[in-house]
Amino acid sequence: MISGAAIARVAAHEAERFRAANPRALAHQAAATGWFQSVPFHWMTDWPSPVPIVAAAAKDATLTSTDGQTYDDFCLGDTASLFGHSPPALAAALATQAGEGLSYMLPTERGAALSAKLAAMFGLPQWQVTTTASEANRAVIRWCRGISGRTKILIFNGAYHGAVDDAFVDLNNGQPVMRASLIGQVHDLRDTTTVIEFNDEDALAAALRGGDIACVLAEPVMTNVGMVRDAPGFLQTLRTLCNETGTLLVFDETHTISSGYGGHGVTQGPKPDLMVVGKSIGGGMPCAVYGFTADVAARMTALNQLRPAGHSGIGTTLSANALAITAMDAMLSDVITPAAYDHMRRGAARLVAGLEQEIAAANLDWHVTQVGARVEFLTCPTPPRNGGEAKAAMQPALEAAIHLFLANRGILLAPFHNMMLVSPVTGDDQIDRLVRGFADCAKALKE
Repeated sequence: MISGAAIARVAAHEAERFRAANPRALAHQAAATGWFQSVPFHWMTDWPSPVPIVAAAAKDATLTSTDGQTYDDFCLGDTASLFGHSPPALAAALATQAGEGLSYMLPTERGAALSAKLAAMFGLPQWQVTTTASEANRAVIRWCRGISGRTKILIFNGAYHGAVDDAFVDLNNGQPVMRASLIGQVHDLRDTTTVIEFNDEDALAAALRGGDIACVLAEPVMTNVGMVRDAPGFLQTLRTLCNETGTLLVFDETHTISSGYGGHGVTQGPKPDLMVVGKSIGGGMPCAVYGFTADVAARMTALNQLRPAGHSGIGTTLSANALAITAMDAMLSDVITPAAYDHMRRGAARLVAGLEQEIAAANLDWHVTQVGARVEFLTCPTPPRNGGEAKAAMQPALEAAIHLFLANRGILLAPFHNMMLVSPVTGDDQIDRLVRGFADCAKALKE
């Protein structure tokens, strides 16, 4: 057990060390008053450092700051740059497209080729492109409600599906509640969103057999409350119950694309009716895709034939712009490959072995979870079974101290939790430095 006093001591020391080493970041924060909270987007303030690191450039799995600091990047844009920063094939393709126009609101030949590559990789025949995964999830929810004639969706407690209103319902002592942190929320989402705990087969069966759920929107592995793995057989039970009750199964694989080539549904099973992939599919370009089965496509077509002409509530004029199409085509052609995943899995296994060894050496009651290229250490003795348990196990002050300690030694983790990503260009030397930094941090916390 690490005491609160030890956490506070390490956090205070590391905050002072950060201030001394990052004068330009401090000056930037003081000068950038034209931005609300001094940043162009509020999540940039969620890092545990006294002020955000100011990025100067990034390449492969290394990021440099305006203060001249060099970081081994295991955050990788919280999955946006899962396959490395600025892969050469992507950079070259974007440079060419930039000279040929960025957004036409018209299809391109490259887009036709891209749809075939998506189908081959993910095993779904039909696709659409959006600007963000949030937008893709909103579109999928609309389609599922439209083709099923049902109003409700089902999500899992603690899930995150981007800026999607329907997903902001939590469980509090077993009761559904509106997420308390929402800004400007005026509609009660509980009328159209059912929330249960992940891995709860009884609650799942009871909810779906009511016959009013249009779709289950799920990450096949929860990734935003720490990683919560699916219990043996749970996802297959989910697939079976959806089939039984005529409920559409949607996998949001924005994060679990790290599981393997084709995502979790392809590599681990079962396959969904619809899936969403964002962030990394364009190498960090704002774009996302959603794919679906031929049966779902036929039902979409039938719905379109019945509804009046006019705006569907799905999509924006920037969806499927030429630059995004080019980015995704370059990534699927030259960067996101089975060989890349082989490197990522080997590196992740090396990281897991190193962290587990240091956790044992420090006699910490922590554990490590891995799903493909995604690794996380959780500061609790046993893996949580659901979002409720995961949230209860979180130790924000401890996690922040660890993150800041590592950042001061040139190692970046995702700021929201203890998640680390291994890219195809992450080196063993970078992994070993992370393990050594973790060991030094554990020692400092136990002194």
